Amino acid sequence: MDAFGWTGLGADLALISLLVFGVYYRRHRRRDMVVPYIGLNVGVFAVVSALLGTDVGVGVGFGLFGVLSIIRLRSSEISHGDVCYYFSSLSIGLVCAMPLESAWTGPLLGLFVVLVMAAIDQPFLHRRHRQERVVLERIYYSRDELEARLMDLLDAESITRVETLETDLVRDSQTVEVSFRVPTDRDRAGRRPAFAQ
Repeated sequence: MDAFGWTGLGADLALISLLVFGVYYRRHRRRDMVVPYIGLNVGVFAVVSALLGTDVGVGVGFGLFGVLSIIRLRSSEISHGDVCYYFSSLSIGLVCAMPLESAWTGPLLGLFVVLVMAAIDQPFLHRRHRQERVVLERIYYSRDELEARLMDLLDAESITRVETLETDLVRDSQTVEVSFRVPTDRDRAGRRPAFAQ
């Protein structure tokens, strides 16, 4: 490995550590995703570095990782946010391993990815937004009734999206995925019933 490779490797390890431990884990506390993110990143860096030293085109490597990504994303359910971190770790490994215009072009692009993820995953941007999968005890054919029931169950201020995932006519149940806004503490306190002293 030449000087460019060592520079890229050092930058890659520093950036993926910053992304995973400085941004993702500090905000989401999911230990089960730490190993996949770092393992994917280092694996991508190693394979791209190896492909660059052979007659095999880099396009073959991108195709292989495309197939791996499809298999990974279909193997289990992960949130859209986790998918973003998944591809961010992949992209950092790619740009740090690629021989670009200068030794620092790849690391700077990787740093840009980390900074964007840190900015858009700020907790205060999403503190009142929730998403839940709810199994209802009956089937609601009216959208208004469905939203009213969900607002009551979830103590929601408003429903932003409802998608029916499953309707079970045998058990008379309905599974929905709902996005909603929760009220502020002040609004929640104002809705509490006043009890007689």
